[in-house]
Amino acid sequence: MGELPADTRLGAIRLRAGDVGLLRDFYERVIGLRAIASEDGVTALGAGDRSLVELVSDPDAPARPPRTTGLFHLAVLVPTRADLARALRRVFEAGWHLSGASDHLVSEALYLSDPEGNGIELYRDRPRGEWPREGDEVAMATLPLDLESLLAEPGGDANAPAMPDGTVLGHVHLQVSELDTASAFWVDALGLDVMASLYPGALFVSAGGYHHHVGLNTWAGVGAPRPPAGSRGLDRFELVLPDAASETAARDRLTAVGEVRDEDGGALVEDPSGNAVLVRAS
Repeated sequence: MGELPADTRLGAIRLRAGDVGLLRDFYERVIGLRAIASEDGVTALGAGDRSLVELVSDPDAPARPPRTTGLFHLAVLVPTRADLARALRRVFEAGWHLSGASDHLVSEALYLSDPEGNGIELYRDRPRGEWPREGDEVAMATLPLDLESLLAEPGGDANAPAMPDGTVLGHVHLQVSELDTASAFWVDALGLDVMASLYPGALFVSAGGYHHHVGLNTWAGVGAPRPPAGSRGLDRFELVLPDAASETAARDRLTAVGEVRDEDGGALVEDPSGNAVLVRAS
């Protein structure tokens, strides 16, 4: 097992935005998040009182070039299947289009992108006891999702302009240059567990037996370069540990493999592909 506590979770993801107003409107109107705060150039949106997506204004930021490392998608996890049905209706009613819809055996997921090209997954988990296994790993697949069945979910037709309390950032999926070096960082140094390794060109890792808190893939090409510094897209995301001792232990392991900076009460570090994570205590 990995070295992170079982109750490790994700906090917020921070995106560098060329047009904060455009993205804020999208995340409110299409995704159903609501603005929580805006200070020091950062606009926070979330569900209930929990921040999920933070937008950093940078009008001069260049677009992230294709086939570079960075964010593949951020994944918003809703509490129930009816909530996912309402999320689907919200997307349709806003006039937005899905880029995909999949049954992953452990979850049901909807896919789309925001106006600046950041990938988004909206999903609900099946009960953990129903997740299929392949040996020590969780078995996942990508099967077509029955949207008609989802829309027919009892309660799924209720009016819900915003995401419900209990909605969280369930996982973050990253594009990396190489899986071996990514695994050395996320698993060996940071302390996450490998949960699924059978997808071609991908690895899924987590704490506490979750199917994945972090997805890693080389689908942009093995050896894909980093985007130019300050590009639009992923700025960082938060991995939240339950106590200061756990953060200190993780910081010590990370210091052995790279530069760690103190920022916002946590330890900020980049993986070998330039993806930044802020490790902090709750």
